Amino acid sequence: MQDTIYSVTQLNRAAKRLLAEHFMTVQVAGEISNLSLPSSGHIYFTLKDAQAQIRCAMFKGQQQRLRFKPDNGQQVIVTAQVSLYEPRGDYQLVVEQMEEAGDGALRQAFERLKHKLLLEGLFDSARKKPLPLLPNQIGVISSASGAAIHDILTVLKRRFPAIPVLLYPVAVQGEAAKTEIVQALATANRQQLVDVIILGRGGGSLEDLWAFNEEIVARAIAASEIPIISAVGHEVDVTIADFVADLRAATPSAAAEHAVPDQNEWLNSFAARERELQQIIQRRLVQQQQRLNWLNKALQQQHPGQKLQRNAQRLDEMEQRINQAMQHKLHDLKQQLAIGSHQLKQWQPSEKIIRHQQRLFHLQQRLNRAIQVKLTTLHNRQAAVSQTLQAVSPLATLERGYAIVQRQDSKEIIKSAKQLAVDDWLLIRVAKGQILSQVKELGG
Repeated sequence: MQDTIYSVTQLNRAAKRLLAEHFMTVQVAGEISNLSLPSSGHIYFTLKDAQAQIRCAMFKGQQQRLRFKPDNGQQVIVTAQVSLYEPRGDYQLVVEQMEEAGDGALRQAFERLKHKLLLEGLFDSARKKPLPLLPNQIGVISSASGAAIHDILTVLKRRFPAIPVLLYPVAVQGEAAKTEIVQALATANRQQLVDVIILGRGGGSLEDLWAFNEEIVARAIAASEIPIISAVGHEVDVTIADFVADLRAATPSAAAEHAVPDQNEWLNSFAARERELQQIIQRRLVQQQQRLNWLNKALQQQHPGQKLQRNAQRLDEMEQRINQAMQHKLHDLKQQLAIGSHQLKQWQPSEKIIRHQQRLFHLQQRLNRAIQVKLTTLHNRQAAVSQTLQAVSPLATLERGYAIVQRQDSKEIIKSAKQLAVDDWLLIRVAKGQILSQVKELGG
């Protein structure tokens, strides 16, 4: 090896290869200094701590994925390849990822808690509760002075202003935030005044949103009997509360969109249902009117007046038949009388003539009485039938001073004052005519 002579390039290249093979990918924490941002889009800086420093390069492709703007004096954690810049022989780190040092620690805590709760099943879709279709009241757990509550109220007022909102004001960042959020969730579940809860705040750094990554907050959300919509930060922000909640909304405004339906859509739906109902009612009214007409015709055929007319006609026919029978009987008797008179004239039996005349006189009287009795019986039967029919006739009821009261429009028979309202028009039928009247007062 002592006989080997390296060129500078060869030595630097060998050193670069040894560094890459030995260290692979490393994570290094330190402070940014000598930051350079050339127009190429690459980033060059020095990463240092109290005793040492190392040059770093982050190329444009990786730099575009940064979630923050690097600055001198900033504490960061970089994920990098250990390398050597051959032209100058500078030992350096080629940075693939970089995050703020505080966020890095929080990110690790986030992942640990996320993994723990995932194994416990707190993120399972089977345990998530459905949101109410139309809540009676909406609860909001957020800061009373933040932009989130303003955005939520604006959207709720636009979509369904009739639904009231109950605010549970809490701190949304800082040490006290997690405790206040847990207490607000417990209060809402104890009071049971709301049907759905929007839990959220506006955007911020990972540290600002950390209250929504606390384990006690996650478990309080999981224990809630009331469905919860998580709306923390912006669309790119993800918290533990988002995984545990029954629904995750990208923003507070989006949470309000999920919480209530659009009242215009509901009104349009109601209008369509109303039109369908009107059509059904109209068809039913037409059917009932047709049935009513048929019943009226059937009632007219069964009306007592019609029966009286038919019975009167039958009585006239019977009377006519009796008269014809009487006429035939009288004609026969007259013929017999003529024959007897002729025989008497031939034999001139004076006494027999006198007896026969007397007998004929008596027979005529009996016949007249029989005819009179028969006529009287028939007339009495006719009067009894007429009286019976008259007694059961609605017209007879009207003759006694009663009346039939109907609605003017629907012809509905009124049996109770409870069927009426003031200003209803009534058609009152009496024995002689009809009366149109309007209700002005109702009694018990």
